[in-house]
Amino acid sequence: MTCKKTIGILGGMGPLATVELFKRILALTPATRDQDHLRILIDNNPQIPDRTAAILGGGESPLPMMVQSARNLERAGADFLIIPCNTAHHWLSQLEEVVSIPVIDMVSETVAEVATNKPPLQTIALLATTGTIMTSLYQQALAEKDITVLVPTREEQGELMSVIYRIKARDYEVNESLQQTTKRLLDRGAQGLITGCTELSLVLKKEETVCPLFDPLSVLAQRAVARAKGRSERR
Repeated sequence: MTCKKTIGILGGMGPLATVELFKRILALTPATRDQDHLRILIDNNPQIPDRTAAILGGGESPLPMMVQSARNLERAGADFLIIPCNTAHHWLSQLEEVVSIPVIDMVSETVAEVATNKPPLQTIALLATTGTIMTSLYQQALAEKDITVLVPTREEQGELMSVIYRIKARDYEVNESLQQTTKRLLDRGAQGLITGCTELSLVLKKEETVCPLFDPLSVLAQRAVARAKGRSERR
C-alpha cells in the first residue's frame, strides 16, 4: 500500500475559502470509494484577527492564533500544512519556525505556475487584499522571474476590498464590479491575472476570463494532493 500523508488545513481565513479548498482537494483526488481519499485535518478558526488590518498597522497580529492552529494540527497528526489565505503568508517564515512539519507556500507555488505559462508572460495583474499588495509578496517573487505586476489604483482597490468582504458575507453578486476592474488592468497592459485572495477564487473562473487566470487556491489544492500521495509537486 502507498503511504499517504495527512494534510493539515490551517483554516478560518476565511471559512468559505477553507471549505472551497477542502472541496477542491476532494475533486482532485482519484477515488472510487471513501477509502481512496486523503486524510485531511482542518482547524477552522475564524477568530484569527484580520490580516490586512494587522499589516496596515491598526489591527491585532494574527500570528499567535495561527501558531496555535498550526500546533494543534501538528499534534493531531498532520504531515504538512496548507493555508488558504494569501495575506496570511506574510507570517509564513515565522510560522515555519515554530512547527516541525513543512508548510506549502501558496504564493511561491503560484509564482512557479505563472512562470511556466506558454507563451511567457511579461506583465500580470494581481487582484488581492490591500494587505497582500502592501507586503509585495507576489511583486517581489514575480520580479525574480522578470514578470511585472500591475495592481489596481487606490480607488479600484477600495472597490475590490468591498467585493472581498461582500463575498465573505456570502454575497456573490459581484461579477460586474470584478469584470470592470479586470478590464481596466488588461487595458493597462496585463496579459494574465492572479486571483490573489482566496475569496475571489469563489467567483472568478478560468472559463469566464479572456486571459490566463492563475488561481492560488487551485494551485494549493494540486500541490497538497501531490505531496500527500508522494508525487512530485510540480508538473
